[in-house]
Amino acid sequence: MIRYALRVASVAAALGLWQLLTSLNVDLWLRFSQFPTVADVAHAFADRLAGDDYWTDLTDSLTRIVTGFLLAAVLGVATGVLVARSRLAEDLLGPVLEVVRPIPAIALVPVAILLFPSNEQGIVFITFAAAFFPVLVSTRHAVRALPPGWEEAVRTMGGGRWRILGSVVLPGALPGIFGGLSVGIGVSWICVISAEMISGQYGVGYRTWQDYTVVDYPGVFVGMVTIGVLGWATSTAVELLGRRLTRWLPRTSYVPTGRARPKSPRSAAPAPVVLPAVATGPEPEEARDEHLV
Repeated sequence: MIRYALRVASVAAALGLWQLLTSLNVDLWLRFSQFPTVADVAHAFADRLAGDDYWTDLTDSLTRIVTGFLLAAVLGVATGVLVARSRLAEDLLGPVLEVVRPIPAIALVPVAILLFPSNEQGIVFITFAAAFFPVLVSTRHAVRALPPGWEEAVRTMGGGRWRILGSVVLPGALPGIFGGLSVGIGVSWICVISAEMISGQYGVGYRTWQDYTVVDYPGVFVGMVTIGVLGWATSTAVELLGRRLTRWLPRTSYVPTGRARPKSPRSAAPAPVVLPAVATGPEPEEARDEHLV
């Protein structure tokens, strides 16, 4: 309860500082006189919520991000597992992926405009490209880091390739996969907003850019707040899903002293009782010799 109170207090303090600096028109090195106040943004937010355009933009941006991210999640995990498990796939796909991976997804906007017949498909492609490579790289490293003894144990019990994939590879790599998914969803929001600003029709990014061009700064901040809330909500959803699917992992809870202790859904087993050693007389000579070996 105290943690939630501290989080609310931190947000309230930030908003209060914002309101204070902008209402007093503070101009030191940073020009807060150019900023709208918190009250101005709140009024603009209320006006947007009452209109239809805001909800249309929200629906369009969410549709694009969900479509592109789901495609990236499925293909990124599949490609990462394939490259990590197959030398042939690594030799064929690895060089191409490593050359394309450093290219920022937003730099692919001209390619998307030329390649796809509609802007909508191009924006989904940009969103997909932004999330694909974080998921791919995380999955590849997670699969390669699995202990080989797990796979050998399944083979010993007669398990085949698909059995190993379903009972060892994917479950064992889940923590790393969800780490990539968490990074991917954040990068996807950055790129989908940028793509909407450049070539979009409707969407939160498109509306934010339009507000900037007509010098509607409270509207710009409404778009920024909306983007932040949507990014936080989707990242939280991915994290909660990851915790749900990896609930078998040991968790760590923090105690007031600052020391971490393991947290398990089951109660810890009592410590074994160690009985004192009973003297049994002098050791035989053969036992003493064994201790020296």
